[in-house]
Amino acid sequence: MKKIGFIGCGKMAQAMIKGMLSSGTISTENMMVSAKTENTLMTVKNQFSIKTTIDNREVARWSDILFLAVKPDIHSEVIAEIKQVIKEELVIITVAAGITLQWLEAEFGQAIKAIRSMPNTPSFVGEGMSALAVNARVNRDEVDRVLEIFRSFGQAEVMKEELMDSIPAISGSSPAYVYMFIEALADGGVRNGIPREQAYQFAAQAVLGAAKMVLETGLHPGELKDQVCTPGGATIEAVASLEQNGFRAAVLKAMEQCTNKTQALKA
Repeated sequence: MKKIGFIGCGKMAQAMIKGMLSSGTISTENMMVSAKTENTLMTVKNQFSIKTTIDNREVARWSDILFLAVKPDIHSEVIAEIKQVIKEELVIITVAAGITLQWLEAEFGQAIKAIRSMPNTPSFVGEGMSALAVNARVNRDEVDRVLEIFRSFGQAEVMKEELMDSIPAISGSSPAYVYMFIEALADGGVRNGIPREQAYQFAAQAVLGAAKMVLETGLHPGELKDQVCTPGGATIEAVASLEQNGFRAAVLKAMEQCTNKTQALKA
């Protein structure tokens, strides 16, 4: 079994690790992580019972597949530290927004197998959505293996790299928008007398169910919306109010802002 390493172990990395281990795709003895602080490593070791180290070079030297799960502005520092110790066949996967394959290759200064990825935090509960772009040196078997890893905590698709800057707005960052929507739905329920905890349950389950309807029926979201809207009913009144108050426009504008920021981070 391939050895999986993580340099950096924040919330996104922990979500991915939990998904991998929970699915049984990776065993604890085949995973190692490094982080800047002993406190983070202790938290990760207690939670997942995996190998930990403060030494990035140790993880890089040990791994067959290495995730760079650090902030975009830390990549240069980490790469400078590890590039002399990596194996020729190592597959390197970046998780940060804006880090391009061309930039990665240039920073390592050698022929590398590189993958640019954009997962999201629902990976923690096995419902992640990840996009991957791969360079020419990654072979088909390696792509399939990496897809298997990402699909162990949700869904994953290979994309053209020129589309990767659009992924944070639609899946990487969008859980935050959905959480805001669930919170607003729950607030509306509380306003109408529903206890807070039940309001969250009703709202979250409604969003989960609606998403599954889109994924499992194959019907257009507009058609599914129409099925809920009986003529002269309460739902169409709510839909009309959302339209009048710029619901779609607000979402589209938010996505535009997210994409612009992603492009500004590009290395």
